[in-house]
Amino acid sequence: MKAMIAALSLILLSGCATDGSAPWLAQAGGGSCAKPSSDQELALNMAQDMADEGRLHASLAHLESLPPTLPEVRLRKARVLRLLGSREAEPLYKSLLGTCRAAEGERGLGQLAAARGDNNQALMHLQAAVKLSPTDEKIRNDLGVVYLNQLKLDQARFQFLTAMELKQSDTLAALNLVTLLIYQDEWTQAAELVSRSGLTPDQVNDAQARAEKLRASPAGLTIKAVKVAAVSDVPDTGRQP
Repeated sequence: MKAMIAALSLILLSGCATDGSAPWLAQAGGGSCAKPSSDQELALNMAQDMADEGRLHASLAHLESLPPTLPEVRLRKARVLRLLGSREAEPLYKSLLGTCRAAEGERGLGQLAAARGDNNQALMHLQAAVKLSPTDEKIRNDLGVVYLNQLKLDQARFQFLTAMELKQSDTLAALNLVTLLIYQDEWTQAAELVSRSGLTPDQVNDAQARAEKLRASPAGLTIKAVKVAAVSDVPDTGRQP
């Protein structure tokens, strides 16, 4: 066992009618979204770049200059506000339900619920998100994380494997699957996955630490305790994240 751990360390292991309450509610019921103009798309990309750099307040400032009637704007704002710990994120995610960004709305609500430790509510939202967007690997990953939090290991493994096959260049689901394998003491499989996915030693150590936390306090883990997608998981208009 110690030899295997040492080997791992060398390769190694993440409404509707308008009532004055919010200007976007009148458009929240449709299934389509208005396309941002070229100037708005440029501003969205700029805000995304700032968020990717960790400049969340600056990103939010740029987003606030854009019309909130655009679901894409609300999605970006909700994501930044969630990372800032603001309660304003939840109504923005809810406003996306019924639009072309409904899957992202359900996902955001699931992440918020999991962050509160309400994995049952998180599961409901993320299962809905998967039905709306079954080929989104980041939603699959987050659903797997919630299953892992609930120690539903077979379901978690299935979601992580699906996410990995949907986007082989994304190591996030691989990192979470390594966490699961270490939790199960499947060191040989974990080492093979680490090598195949190109995970770093720091990532392996991270996965091992998360597995230990899962063993110590499985009921107390939130979605943040394992690993979910970073800011760049918000789909950009006209470009890949």
